[in-house]
Amino acid sequence: MKAVGYQKSLPIEDAQSLVDFDAVKPEPSGRDIRVAVKAVSVNPVDYKIRKRAEPVEGDYKVLGFDAAGIVDAVGPDAMLFKPGDAVFYAGSNQRQGTNAEFHLVDERIVGKKPETLSFAEAAALPLTAITAWELLFDRLGATRGQSADPRTLLVIGGAGGVGSILIQLARNLTGLTVIATATRPESQAWCLDLGAHAVIDHSQPLKGQIAALNRDPVAFVASLTFTDQHYKDVAELIAPQGRFGLIDDPAEFNIGVFKAKAVSIHWELMFTRSTFQTADMGAQGQLLNEVSDLIDKGILRTTLDQTFGVINADNLKRAHALLESGKSRGKIVLEGW
Repeated sequence: MKAVGYQKSLPIEDAQSLVDFDAVKPEPSGRDIRVAVKAVSVNPVDYKIRKRAEPVEGDYKVLGFDAAGIVDAVGPDAMLFKPGDAVFYAGSNQRQGTNAEFHLVDERIVGKKPETLSFAEAAALPLTAITAWELLFDRLGATRGQSADPRTLLVIGGAGGVGSILIQLARNLTGLTVIATATRPESQAWCLDLGAHAVIDHSQPLKGQIAALNRDPVAFVASLTFTDQHYKDVAELIAPQGRFGLIDDPAEFNIGVFKAKAVSIHWELMFTRSTFQTADMGAQGQLLNEVSDLIDKGILRTTLDQTFGVINADNLKRAHALLESGKSRGKIVLEGW
């Protein structure tokens, strides 16, 4: 089968940073299903892994987490899907990735593909939807329901993949006021179109911009990027007893600045359940099924922004380069072989 991977951690400009190669078609066992991959999307975690994780000498590491495709075969213990089912999912960081024609994944972290979306549109969603959902409801503890909530959620990095779905979840499934941050005019417009009540510029001090909006107290903060640059500013503007959630890897992060306000700190990593095979691992499959239903009801929409062509090394290099530049918005998807 066709696949894209690498043997050395190299800058994306290097010809060998990602290469096309032939791999052995994997066989499902246990609760695995084998998916014929139709489309994938690219996430920042892909290039972060490429930069730091080298495979065993002579082996290839295949990247990619998001995928949408058709179930091709199932393991002997699989109960949730059958060959021919259309699915979407975000995979596991403990296994080879989705940048391959066929991919194995535990059925418990897989959802049914939204019927109203193409494979490309569906592939944009799983990793960011899981991350945003877990961050908003499991970590920050936001209340589901449309009743008015006298609190504000600040989403730092609202135009990125996670921010793009987090804005929608918060606006459509809670009564929170949603303020996003973005720097470029097109990114600010993107956030407003997705449902943010207001957008501020995170290249400028945040506290004064928040005060000028005269909105409800910022009880929740979702820091999705550059946490090391913003957390001290957040400590000044967040409400007492607020909740601060983050998903990135800040080079410097002193939680002591939050002590006076008794602010709680919450890390989100969507790979935790699959990595540790937690008892509630199946919650991710259920979550994706709910997202699928919300998509089909017109409540949520895909965050696909650009399609970069077929799945191959050259197109994946373009996607990695754009993500590394920090100038992307929404999701980048590749489709077909």
